[in-house]
Amino acid sequence: MRLIKSLCYGTTVALMAVAGFTFYKISSVAHELTDPPFYHAQPLERVDGTYQELARGSADDPGGTWSSREVDGLQVWALKRTRPSPGVVLLLHGFGDDRWGTSPSLRWFPELDAVIFTYLRRDDAMRAGGPVPPVTFGARESDNVVRVVHDLEAQGIPRKRIILLGRSLGASVGLLALAKLEREGPLGGFIWEGPPASSRDFGERLVRGPKDRFWHPLLAPLIGELGSRWAARIGHYDRDDTDLLRQLDEQRLRTPSLCFLATQDRLAPPEIQRAAAAHFTNSRMIEVPTWHLHCPEVLGPAYAQAIRQATERWLQ
Repeated sequence: MRLIKSLCYGTTVALMAVAGFTFYKISSVAHELTDPPFYHAQPLERVDGTYQELARGSADDPGGTWSSREVDGLQVWALKRTRPSPGVVLLLHGFGDDRWGTSPSLRWFPELDAVIFTYLRRDDAMRAGGPVPPVTFGARESDNVVRVVHDLEAQGIPRKRIILLGRSLGASVGLLALAKLEREGPLGGFIWEGPPASSRDFGERLVRGPKDRFWHPLLAPLIGELGSRWAARIGHYDRDDTDLLRQLDEQRLRTPSLCFLATQDRLAPPEIQRAAAAHFTNSRMIEVPTWHLHCPEVLGPAYAQAIRQATERWLQ
């Protein structure tokens, strides 16, 4: 009898430990999906310094002049090149990033004007110390992109002269925005790398991390499911609105595409990237044996060269 009691007590303690661990992980996933703990808005002095450096340009970059304007509650920054440009690139930042973090990407487009903004204006809210809008994993961010594209058109820029660049969550946001924008016609082009499949899928992959653990097959799907569900409640969005393949449905996208596919990625599944790329009628895919965001390092100068060749072809 004493042995049975000891076994029951040990089992109860073990189950409570597993339950506590699971709840902790669910809470962590929910809060990381809505408020990335590694994101810190940079001081405006540092942002201004980076923008001034980009405006000065370099031997291979003519630089330009920055201006900003309000677009439906968003602060949109534009770099006008010092010489006539055939088009404009809209830079879409990734998960836990903002307009400052992704602004150096405009160096890949020395011949194009550039536009950049922070989704939901989270950087300004964080600096002001007030309530910070939660990340909605593309559900609301993609609507921001649609509004900015419409504003560019209102400024007199034909949509066939507008190119999107999105990496990581920026690629998901771009794909979700394209699914809406293409109802009005194609854009000039879309360059993308490493889109998460959905908030639900990304939640599970956050749990799995870079290395498999013995408990992952049992707990990771449950934690990802409940953590992403909790995040959706915090952000007041439908998880289906973040699901790339569900939103693309049977659409055939006429916007030309250049995809850098990171074949070793555990956060942005390569099979989802291939399935998304199949929705484009005009698409080039470059497979790179790495994780997303590391394709430029692995490819070296060939990364920027591929981008330049694509934009020159699209904007002829």
